[in-house]
Amino acid sequence: MSTILNPVKGNWEDRFSSEEYVYGKEPNEFFRETLSKLTPGRILLPAEGEGRNAVFAAGLGWQVDALDWSEAAKKKAENLAEEKLVKINYAVEDLSRFEPEEAAYDAVALVFVHLEPELRESFHRKMARALKPDGKLIFMAYDKTQLGKNTGGPKNPDLLYSLAEIAEDFIELEFDLFSKDTVTLNEGALHNGESDVIKYIGTRTS
Repeated sequence: MSTILNPVKGNWEDRFSSEEYVYGKEPNEFFRETLSKLTPGRILLPAEGEGRNAVFAAGLGWQVDALDWSEAAKKKAENLAEEKLVKINYAVEDLSRFEPEEAAYDAVALVFVHLEPELRESFHRKMARALKPDGKLIFMAYDKTQLGKNTGGPKNPDLLYSLAEIAEDFIELEFDLFSKDTVTLNEGALHNGESDVIKYIGTRTS
C-alpha cells in the first residue's frame, strides 16, 4: 500500500470500502521472503491497510501490532485474519502522531509507506528506535524513477524515495541488504507490473 501522512482520510476510507482487497490478500513477496527467515517475535506494521502482511506474519507465529488511518481497512484486515484463523492487534491511528514504544519490537516492516518529505525522516527514525537490539527493519518502497510508470505508487515525485534518503534516514541501523531493483509486482489492481523499488533490511546493533 502507498500511504501518505496527513492524507484526506475520506480518500482512504473510499479506497478500502470496496469488497475487493485492492492490494490483494497475499503478502508482499519481499516481506514474505524476509520474514520467513526470522524467528517469530513481536512485529510492528504501520500503514498496514487491508492486513495482507499482518495476517501472513501472524500465521508464522508473530505477535502483530498493525495500524492505519482507515476504519474500513481495519475491518477488512480483521475479516482476513478471521478467514486465516489468526489474531492481529490492529489500531486506527493518525500516523503523523504515532509514537511507538522504543526498543519494543523484534521487527518493524514498512511496505510501500510513502511519506511527505517533512515527516519522512522523523517517522523513519522512530521506526528504527522501536526495534530491540538485533531487531530487523524491513523496508520496501517505490524509487523516484518509478514516476511515470503506470504500475503503482504516488504520482508526486516528493513522495518517492532515493537510495541516499533511505541511507540517511536509517543511519542508526546496520544494513544487511540495500538495493534498487526493478521487479514485477502482482499485488491486486494497484500494484501491478514492472516497478522500480528500493529494498532495505537493517539491524539495530545497540
